[in-house]
Amino acid sequence: MAEEEVAATLERTLETTPTWAVAVVCFILILLSILIEHLLNLLGKYFNRRRRKSLLQALDKIKSELMLLGFISLLLTVSERPIAKICIPKSVGETYLPCKSTSSDSEEETECTEQDKVSFLSRKGVQELQYLIFVLAFFHILSCVLTFSLGMAKMRRWESWEAETRTLEYQFLNDPRRFQLIHQTSFGKRHLKFWSDHRFLHWPACFFRQFYQSVSKVDYFTLRHGFIMAHFAQGSNFDFQKYIRRALEKDFGVVVGISWWIWIFSVFFLFFHAHVFHNYLWLPFFPLVMLLLVGTKLQGIITKMCLDSPHVVRGPLLVRPSDHFFWFGRPKLLLHLIHFILYQNSFQLAFFTWTWFKFGFRSCFHKENEDIIIRLAMGVVVQILCGYVTLPLYALVTQMGTSMRKDVFTESVVVGLKNWKAKAKKNLALDNKNYLARPSLDASLQTSLDTSLDNSPSFTLDASFSVKFDGPSESDPDFGAVEIENEEQVKGRQREGKQKVGSFDGFDLRNTTSIFKEGDKAFVGEN
Repeated sequence: MAEEEVAATLERTLETTPTWAVAVVCFILILLSILIEHLLNLLGKYFNRRRRKSLLQALDKIKSELMLLGFISLLLTVSERPIAKICIPKSVGETYLPCKSTSSDSEEETECTEQDKVSFLSRKGVQELQYLIFVLAFFHILSCVLTFSLGMAKMRRWESWEAETRTLEYQFLNDPRRFQLIHQTSFGKRHLKFWSDHRFLHWPACFFRQFYQSVSKVDYFTLRHGFIMAHFAQGSNFDFQKYIRRALEKDFGVVVGISWWIWIFSVFFLFFHAHVFHNYLWLPFFPLVMLLLVGTKLQGIITKMCLDSPHVVRGPLLVRPSDHFFWFGRPKLLLHLIHFILYQNSFQLAFFTWTWFKFGFRSCFHKENEDIIIRLAMGVVVQILCGYVTLPLYALVTQMGTSMRKDVFTESVVVGLKNWKAKAKKNLALDNKNYLARPSLDASLQTSLDTSLDNSPSFTLDASFSVKFDGPSESDPDFGAVEIENEEQVKGRQREGKQKVGSFDGFDLRNTTSIFKEGDKAFVGEN
């Protein structure tokens, strides 16, 4: 005790610290902060130059998370003394401890010692909690990046599969004039087994299938064909692989963030690390079990789509996308589950690393060898399984919902549609303004035309002609134009107008109104 008091007296404050030491420390911190900010800006410019808008949004979300963590650290620093001054009885302070041993060498507040109580959370505990929060954020971001990198690496083979769909051999094998039974197709041979309709054998088979060729070439071709036939015109050259990549990059921006409900689960994870729960026997297995359930469900969706297909197939087998294949009719729910799985797994690894760094490898947190082996093994297995197996399967199957995502448009098409919407609104406003300002001109033109037609015995106008009144021309605003068209010209102009309204570079816009329901992104079907 006397040694601790001597050590406390030897600690120097800023009043007795050389100014050059304070300046050097501040300079190093500022330099590191500027360097990290510059690297993030360079990375953002690289994404912007490569037109990877989704990754740029994910980077902005990472910046916002770092800002939030900095704010939490500031609050902990400011409230360090007030929290330590909160005193609780010793009997309460000795419940739900992470270690069986209750010995502690932390310094208690004088007010609590005088009352024979303990601090609610000591100053040293507040400082250690700050370290844990930053380690958790680092491991979560690292886990998301590694998982999506593994998934993208495996999906590179899909580029060759997509290129194969443009070959003559693929078109010959998928001739629309060819009839065959569903059991004769490659997709049917893969998924229609004796266990497909069996209630108890169906799910175990889907569970084991995710470990062997979770996404085969025939699955990719069949789901691609079903997606294109549901949302595009027949014979479209839509690049399905690039669409999946854009959608997955968008999902990365969701997964890399830490939502409010994720923070709530963090509090529960900390609570269950008390030694009375023996969490090392069940908590590390929780993300693995959830991940296997998600993979089994995705495989079951593919099999269910095959079972719902017609028995006689004309051309390639056609599966029908629908939301009823997914849990609660929400394909997005699988993304939130993967988000939760990655966060929980990164929390396990972060907590193990933090306790190793702060308390040593053989601390009271990890006295058992089984605890160390289970936590490390489960963390690595979940990381590899999620990135290399479940994520590619998720990226393909979740596109088979009723509606397609807005990521179906490339960045240039999105910009073109936004400009088209703005120009259409502007032209509509001008047309309404001009229409309200010219009633006298239209009336005079109608009167003069009726008079001339009535007085001319040699001029007749029947129902096969159309009279179109235009407003004043820009070159001569004092005159209006009257255009007379026959019936064939009118029908041709109407058909041309319908084509322009119903299509956008060969893309059927009448099937896409459901994906523009949010805010300013509703640029189809709004007017």
